[in-house]
Amino acid sequence: MSEQHMHGDGAHDHEVEHQAHHGPGLAQQVAIFTAILSTIGAVVAYLGAATQNEAMLLKNEAVLKKAEASDQWNFYQSKSTKGHLAELAARLTKDPAQVEHYKTEIARYDLEKKEIRLKAEELDKESQKVNASSEHALHPLHKFEQALTLIQIAIAMGSITALTRKRWLFVTALFAAAGGITLLGIALAM
Repeated sequence: MSEQHMHGDGAHDHEVEHQAHHGPGLAQQVAIFTAILSTIGAVVAYLGAATQNEAMLLKNEAVLKKAEASDQWNFYQSKSTKGHLAELAARLTKDPAQVEHYKTEIARYDLEKKEIRLKAEELDKESQKVNASSEHALHPLHKFEQALTLIQIAIAMGSITALTRKRWLFVTALFAAAGGITLLGIALAM
């Protein structure tokens, strides 16, 4: 009997011993690489979606502020119309007590219009401010999408590397991953 049979060594044991002497192979490197990139890709996808959601919420808030401002401008117009009707009534009446009453009404409408105008203008400014915040929130979204695309390309190239064992494909995957991670950094800095 050979010594190999006495110790129970087989082909599997020789491969384990070979791996121990030569370190992990390309397939293991690719597997770790794609697992890490898949995790980063998931984070990038989450950040992109969160960015888009934040921008949409801000846009909705801007629309609501604009609607509130529109309501105030309509209220302003209503008071203005009532004031004009009171002016017309004051000109048409001959009773001095009625003229005084209408002049008091005109003054009240003018005061109310000033308050309403200030509120409407403030709501318009708030709407513009929130709308600008929404636009700003969207700036990094394009970079997140580009980063995710490059990371997905790197994962695909890694998978092809595992099948073909072509190291140049793995280098290409590394460059794509580096580009994706760089774009992620840019997006986070925006």
